[in-house]
Formats: sequence, C-alpha cells, structure tokens
Amino acid sequence: MSNINERGGLRMKMKMAITGKGGVGKTTLAAVMSRIYASEGYKVLAVDADPDPNLALALGFPPEITEKIVPISEMKKLVAERTKSTPGAFGKMFKINPKVDDIPERYCREYNGVRLLTMGTVDTGGTGCFCPENVLLKKLTSHLLLQNKDIVIMDMEAGIEHLGRGTAQGVDVFIVVVEPGIRSIQTFKHVKKLAMDIGIEKIFVVANKIKNKEDENFVLKNIDEKECLGFMHYSGAVGSSDRVNKSPYDSDKDTVEEVKKIKQKLEMGV
Repeated sequence: MSNINERGGLRMKMKMAITGKGGVGKTTLAAVMSRIYASEGYKVLAVDADPDPNLALALGFPPEITEKIVPISEMKKLVAERTKSTPGAFGKMFKINPKVDDIPERYCREYNGVRLLTMGTVDTGGTGCFCPENVLLKKLTSHLLLQNKDIVIMDMEAGIEHLGRGTAQGVDVFIVVVEPGIRSIQTFKHVKKLAMDIGIEKIFVVANKIKNKEDENFVLKNIDEKECLGFMHYSGAVGSSDRVNKSPYDSDKDTVEEVKKIKQKLEMGV
C-alpha cells in the first residue's frame, strides 16, 4: 500500500469490506476503523451497504444530518436518470452501464473527517433482481472498489450480495465480525466460502463482545488462528453510546485501542 499526499490529505489504497450477522458489532468496527483512519489524516469513504443503515449514527453524525440521508437505491430520480429507466416500470429496457463516478462526491455526507455514502438495498423477496436500482448499486460498488483512490470501508450485511467476481479483485480485505458462539462461527464459515468462490483471498475474523479468556479460546478453537485479526471486548460504554447518540469512537478509549491493534495487524498482513 502506498501513501500519497494529495489535496491536503493522505491517501492509501485500501478497500475493506466488513460483514456479519445483525447485532455482532460490524457497524461499530466499521465506524471506529473509519474514524481512526480519518484521525490519522487519511481520506476515508465509509459505505453503508446494510439493509438497516445506521453507520451514520455510529460515526457520530448529528441528527440534523442523519435525518436528511436518503439511500442511493431510494433516489428514484437519480436511478431513472442514470439508467434511462421509468420509475416503477418492471420489465422495461434500461441502461446496464450507468454513469456513477460522480455519485460519491455529489451524494456523500461528511462529518468528523469521514465521508459517508449510504447505498441502501433493493427488496427482492430473496430472489435477487435485474432491475435499475440493483444495476446502479452494483456499478457503484464496482467503481468504489476498483477505481476510487481513497480508503473505502464498507459496512455490509452477512453475505456478499453487493459483490461479484468482477469487483472481488478490488477487495483488499474481507472481515467477518463474530461473537463467541457456534452460530456466529458458522456464519463466518458460510460467508468465507461465498467470498472465496468469487475470488476474495484475504478473509479474516474479528471477534467482538469478548468477556473473558474462555471466549477468546472458544473463537481460536473454532477457526484458524491466522484468520483472527483480534478481539474487541464487551463494553458497556459502547452499548450506551447508541442511547446518547455518540460514536463508539468518542465513548470508549479501550475499544478504540483494540481496533487500532486490529488495524495495525491488518496493515502488516495486507
């Protein structure tokens, strides 16, 4: 990875996808990691690609900004303009290679040095769809991972729906956040297989909500130790930060230090 001093900000070509089941703490990791890179002077683009977007809150964005955020997938006028489609028209022809390179700059929100782009998802009833909204999201994801020069940190649901073989080469590291439990470990193994199937090579685990050495040993017993980037211990401060609308980065120094160690190990291995 090379650092470039450009327009007053350091640049590092790092593309990170963070996933995991709801509630395991993937958004906390994505938010704290984004804030750490931004605090070091890097240009960071955080991407919320979760069906239940709340990365803005975890980053510490104030309500007056978060209340105005509209996911890209719900911007009907933008979708229609870029795909040359008719809103609400199913089965009609539309453009499958829409222009997206200006979307990050035009539609991201910035706070605390982190730019945020909220992608949204398309409700497909579990079957997937070849629709204008989905085409735009996939093209935008491809641009972010393959052409964007900033650090990109994607907060994703437990899967690889936003990725494909064409964009997999742009992912420098794929992190699955788990809890010390069998079901969470099984999710990791399932997502790992999916990621490997599309060509993602560097797949790691971060174990969250660790309470004791027994929890650490459980995780390491059920995965390859080389796959584990580190642990984030259970934090009441992180849990309460959501209730007072504060970022975990601003609420718990211990969690920030743990993520810094994870970041350091990550950079040594990428």
